[in-house]
Amino acid sequence: MSFVSFPFPGCSSMVSRCLVLFVGLVLSGFFVDIPLQAENWADKMFKVQSHDFRTVGRGAKAEFDFELTNLYEEDVHIAAVRSSCGCTTPSVTKDTLKTHETGAVVATFNTSTFIGKKGATFTVVFDKPYYAEVQLKVSGYIRTDITFDPPEVAFGEFRSGKAQQRDIVISHTGDSNWRITDVRSHCDHLKVSLSPPELSPGLVRYRMHVTMQEDVPEGEIQERLTLISNDRSFPTTEMAISGRARSALSVSPAAVTLGTTSADAVVEKRLVVKGEEPFSVKEVICDDERFAFEIPVGSKKLHFVKMKFQGDGKATQISQTIRIVTDLPGDCSADCIVTGTLAAE
Repeated sequence: MSFVSFPFPGCSSMVSRCLVLFVGLVLSGFFVDIPLQAENWADKMFKVQSHDFRTVGRGAKAEFDFELTNLYEEDVHIAAVRSSCGCTTPSVTKDTLKTHETGAVVATFNTSTFIGKKGATFTVVFDKPYYAEVQLKVSGYIRTDITFDPPEVAFGEFRSGKAQQRDIVISHTGDSNWRITDVRSHCDHLKVSLSPPELSPGLVRYRMHVTMQEDVPEGEIQERLTLISNDRSFPTTEMAISGRARSALSVSPAAVTLGTTSADAVVEKRLVVKGEEPFSVKEVICDDERFAFEIPVGSKKLHFVKMKFQGDGKATQISQTIRIVTDLPGDCSADCIVTGTLAAE
């Protein structure tokens, strides 16, 4: 057997040392630890990993968003989501998330086809940037004696600052003495009123009037009403509330990235500010003096705000909120977030 000689002095001993180091890392569990780290990074993206629908009526709409945010520079990709039970169906709002983007795994409780106590486990499979699996758990009880028409309080998309109203019919069968004693909600912007019960043999019916008040902040609405009854076996029943309050003003993009650049770089971006009625930009508020803005003049529905960032030579992370204030009622404003990394030369 012949051996290949190394052309440089000391190279053979260097390779030997590398081999020893490699074997040592394997024996110490260094490489075994990588999958555990991968699973850990995926877990960190979720706000919560379990949800209890509690008690809901037959046919009622019951959905929950398991929100996740990409905290990393690499793209995150969801390859698949599996459910352990047909009582709950998973779906994904967005399978690829770029840096700081937010998505959700939506759990839909199938109240029309299942009854009784149910639970499921979702397995969310990631294949980028590394393989990982995350377990999400849901549970709840579907009762057959209560129905809602329509099955949820759905406000749809509406402009904040204007009250919204919906009417719901609640029916209970089997016990004419059943009564709703209270209606509770964690949302301070809801107002609920109930009509007197309509009674017939084996049936109790209420008409519920739900108002979303004009002071509700913009954004997605995922709330629930809790009906309190005199039923000792099932004293509470949940009802879903959904909607989206949009602002009279928006800025695009809502998240701006400067990327990774040198510490003394100059970066320019353009923000698009749009309103439902003509407006003027009064000022741009930013706590970081390295940012400068060119404020447009005039009143119209669409404005372009030029943003310029001038690095000061210091290597650092940037996470800055930019607020654009207008002359719309209440000095209506819109925010965007600027992120980036300034690296030393």
